[in-house]
Amino acid sequence: MNITVAALYRYPVKGLSPEALDSVALEAGAGVPGDRRFAIMHGSRGFDALRPSWLPGSAFITLNTHPRLAELTTRWIAVANTLTVERKNRQVARGDLTSAVGRAVLEEFFAAFLKEKGLSPRIIDGNAIAFDDQREPLVSIISQASVHDVERVAGRPLDLRRFRANVVIDGLAPWQEAGWVGQDIRIGDVRLQVVEEIARCGDNAPALNVNPDTGQADIALPRLLTGGLGRETFGIRARVVAGGVITVGSIVDKPQAS
Repeated sequence: MNITVAALYRYPVKGLSPEALDSVALEAGAGVPGDRRFAIMHGSRGFDALRPSWLPGSAFITLNTHPRLAELTTRWIAVANTLTVERKNRQVARGDLTSAVGRAVLEEFFAAFLKEKGLSPRIIDGNAIAFDDQREPLVSIISQASVHDVERVAGRPLDLRRFRANVVIDGLAPWQEAGWVGQDIRIGDVRLQVVEEIARCGDNAPALNVNPDTGQADIALPRLLTGGLGRETFGIRARVVAGGVITVGSIVDKPQAS
C-alpha cells in the first residue's frame, strides 16, 4: 500500500482556523508559506513591526489559554489580505491584517469576544517569520493511522484539527512515523529530514482537549496518550532539505538514512 498525503493545512493566524490546501510549494530551510504568519499577541509584550522576530508561545493568545477561540471560524482571503470571522455561521468581524485600521477592528472584536479584564489583543504580522512553537521553521506531520489508534483508546472519533498539523499522511501502521526521526523522507518533489517527535504533554497540551467546533474542553487527550498508550508525543516535525511541490495525493517515500 502506498503512503500518500491525505490533507494539507496552514494556519494563517496562530490559534485560529486552518486553511485546507490542495498543494504547497516548499523551499529549503523554510516552512509552509504563510503558516502562522499572523498572531494575536498580548498587548503588553514588545514587538518591532519593522523587524519582526520569533516569539515564544507565552506571548500569544491561543487555544491553550483561550479555548473559546475555537467557537470562531476564520477565513484568510489572501488576495485582499483580509481575515473574516464567523460565529454560528454569521460574520461578526472582518479586517485587513496588513493595515492598522483593519487590525484595530479585529483587535476590538477579540477583546470584546474574550471578555477578559485587562486583556489587550494586538495582531502582529511576522511576514516571513512563522510564529510557531519552535524557532526553526519546520513542517508538522501526523498519520491518520496514529489518530485512529488514539480514537480506539478514546472510544470516540477525534477531529484532525485538534492536532494542528501541516501534512496528514495515510498508509502507515500506527506510530510508524515516530521511527523516522533522524531520517530523510520524500513527499512529492520535496525532501525532508525528520528532526523530532512533537511533545503533547507540556505547554502545548491544553489545545488538544478543546473541541474545534464548540470551544469546550471535552476530553483529556494528553492524559489519554500517556495513560492509555504510554506516549507523550504525537506527530513529527521535519526540516525541508530540498524544495518542491507537495499535493494532496503525493506519494511519501519510505525513509532513507541521511
